[in-house]
Amino acid sequence: MISVFIVDDHALVRAGVRSQLDAFDGIECVGEADSVDAAISALTTHASRTPDVVLLDVHLPGGSGGGGAEVARAVLGRKVPTTFLALSVSDAADDVVAVIRAGARGYVTKAVSAEELEEAIRRVASGDAAFSPRLAGFVLDAFRGESTAVSDAELDLLSAREQEVMRLIARGYTYRETASELFISIKTVETHVSAVLRKLQLSNRHELSRWAAARGI
Repeated sequence: MISVFIVDDHALVRAGVRSQLDAFDGIECVGEADSVDAAISALTTHASRTPDVVLLDVHLPGGSGGGGAEVARAVLGRKVPTTFLALSVSDAADDVVAVIRAGARGYVTKAVSAEELEEAIRRVASGDAAFSPRLAGFVLDAFRGESTAVSDAELDLLSAREQEVMRLIARGYTYRETASELFISIKTVETHVSAVLRKLQLSNRHELSRWAAARGI
């Protein structure tokens, strides 16, 4: 029996994943957490059952702001015998590389089918790696030392704050979520997005997401 622990800050997502895990033969959910702090506490407490696999979202509240990567580093740094599999809506290169560098054995997006998720869990539980299509390339590029980042010339068009806003919006954050993440107003986010689109000569946030994805942002 493969034991799985779910870390995601959305209750509906956790409920859906738990329900799916219950349908898999030989896989069981043994716990869940909704933040960096809760996950680290649960996974490093000796009284709790150590799971074989931790399904880890990459964007999580709490901690020092490092999200899923922070959880993996903290837990694995304490020699907890578990394996991390990132499960996220994000397919941004920097998210993928960050959590793999932190020690995760794989990364799949929430667009995966039930069968693909089951296979990924079984693969990382057995010591193998598992990635959604195209994401493995980000990791290979990063560990070969090949930069997938946008060129300095393009980034120089944007201010530091515009770059922060651009990266979050490109990853699928709403204006409200971006405002909360950066501690600014929604109106300020809208202003920055308008400036980013103008400077990069893009028409809307969907084009911005495609622009960022093509450059590994």
